[in-house]
Amino acid sequence: MVCHSCGGEIKLEGYISRSDECPHCSTDIHCCLNCEHYDPAAHNRCREPQAEWVSEREKANFCDYFMPNTLQAAGRKTSSADDVRKAFDSLFKT
Repeated sequence: MVCHSCGGEIKLEGYISRSDECPHCSTDIHCCLNCEHYDPAAHNRCREPQAEWVSEREKANFCDYFMPNTLQAAGRKTSSADDVRKAFDSLFKT
C-alpha cells in the first residue's frame, strides 16, 4: 500500500492494527485516507455503504471495513480535474 501522507510504499504483513504507523513518516496507517473505500465524492466519503461517519479521516479509527489501498507508489488513483472535465464534456458530444 501507499501512505497517504508521504507517498511511501508500505509492505504489509498480516493484520493492520489501529496503532500501526507508517515506517517513513509515522502517520497512522489504519485511517480513512489509506483505505481502498475512501472516496471524497461518495456519500459519507466512503464507498462502503455500511460504514459509520468518521470526522478525522487522517487519524486512526476503529472502522471494521478498512481495506489497505492497493495503489502504486507512483501515485494515487484519483482523477485530476482535467480528466474529470474531459469525461464530463464527452457525455455531450454527438
